[in-house]
Amino acid sequence: MFFVPHPEMDLELHQLDRRYEALRTRSARRERRLLSSLAEVGQQTPIIVVRDEAKWVVVDGYKRVRAVHRLGHDVVHAAEWLLGELDALVLERVMRGGAADSAIEEGWLLRELGQRFGLGLEELARRFDRSRSWVSRRLGLVTDLPAPVQEHVRSGAIGAHAAMKYLVPLARANGADCEALGGELGRLRPTSRQVAELYAAYMGGSAAVRERVVQQPALVLKARAELARAGGELSLAEQLLRDVRVVASVARRAHRHLTEGALDGAPWPERLRAGEYCHDAHFETARLVKRCDQETKERTDAGSNDANDHHSPA
Repeated sequence: MFFVPHPEMDLELHQLDRRYEALRTRSARRERRLLSSLAEVGQQTPIIVVRDEAKWVVVDGYKRVRAVHRLGHDVVHAAEWLLGELDALVLERVMRGGAADSAIEEGWLLRELGQRFGLGLEELARRFDRSRSWVSRRLGLVTDLPAPVQEHVRSGAIGAHAAMKYLVPLARANGADCEALGGELGRLRPTSRQVAELYAAYMGGSAAVRERVVQQPALVLKARAELARAGGELSLAEQLLRDVRVVASVARRAHRHLTEGALDGAPWPERLRAGEYCHDAHFETARLVKRCDQETKERTDAGSNDANDHHSPA
């Protein structure tokens, strides 16, 4: 794809069409830093636009536009890409790939391109030079994550990385709990580490613990912090329950990746390693199940004998 940038220009804010602004995550920290820089030295990098009749569609630079507006300015420096809107959006996304929040932003963009331009999975994969399964997985991120939770991710109240790593798997396991927890996290604005703690507590906890995590995450985090300061630890039984739930969750997620075509088009060495790892996982989980069956049967039998002894005649 070849294009020649148009000479840079100044545009008034009212001339801009910001139709793709909702496809980007926000970060209060990064926006404060940018605002400070613009106030001190002015706009150093132009925003990127393409022409659409009487409007200029913003392809890149939404943070700069917001910062200019907050500073009370009416004009922003811009450069036009002599490309169609669709090609410009794809090129900008490819050039900006690799950020921590890329996957969920890519999911939003792919869904928008599919809806606005009528592109199917094959055409989206071709334009991004990716596999069909790559497109499907990213669309799955934004399909599985409840819409209210996605809004908190867009606003920056919930980090995109934490949402992808912890809230998407939770949504697939229990969408209602994910949506309820997301609402609480939107107000709490947790760190990624805190979201990880809540996810571990939820996946490894009893029904009562899961309910507390969903309804009172701040209280759960406070209790865990106090426990850590006091040097307290989970009992071995609690650790076992947590670990087994995590094993089950990871196995479900890995199986889903395979059914979605995670190995489609993968080179032979990667496919070979995947097979080896699956056999290792099967061996370890089979050993775990065997031992767990033995332990629970022994404890059940012992409990039954104890009860019979207790009620036997003297």
